[in-house]
Amino acid sequence: MSGHTFRSLWAILAAAIFLAALSGSALAAKFNHKVNIGQPAPKFEGLIGTDGKSHSLDDYKSAKVVVIAFTCNHCPVAQLYEDRFIRFARAQKKRGVAFIAISSSLLPPDSLDKMRERASQKGFDFPYLCDSTQEIGRAYGATVTPQLFVLDSDRNIAYMGKFDDDIEPEKAQRSYVRDAVHALLDGRRPDPSETRATGCGIEYGKPQ
Repeated sequence: MSGHTFRSLWAILAAAIFLAALSGSALAAKFNHKVNIGQPAPKFEGLIGTDGKSHSLDDYKSAKVVVIAFTCNHCPVAQLYEDRFIRFARAQKKRGVAFIAISSSLLPPDSLDKMRERASQKGFDFPYLCDSTQEIGRAYGATVTPQLFVLDSDRNIAYMGKFDDDIEPEKAQRSYVRDAVHALLDGRRPDPSETRATGCGIEYGKPQ
């Protein structure tokens, strides 16, 4: 083997190693102070849903992609997204995508009983879970409702931020969450992988 050929092969190998390391590394978040893109998503367990059952992230092992939406009842911005969430969850379920809504709000309109009423009224056909300790919201760095996280097949965070580019459905031009999901299903990295979520601030109590 000539020296030139050896150097060329070494350069290709080094580039492959670099790209593999890059694809598996976490990218520092711009808008989230708790988690980064590419890092394992915080697990949760024991969250009671409006269905009366206890839920954990491991319940969705068979899903190709998991989408977590931090939302609540009382926020008018979150309310504007409820129908979009319903349509999205139904459309993506057939592609092996699980959609999970979580409320970390402790305000009276967001009690579990009120969540059940809202889920029934709107016809939610996805899990709507109560983060009564706010531990999960804190772990994900969720600050507003709605705020979305898209998890890949390894349950690493692949996208986080807003659902789409306008709170008014008729004005929305791009669905960041849908694009992120489709990218993952196609074996690509979502671009963008992060946007700044906007909505009602989550009012956290003092940690216990």
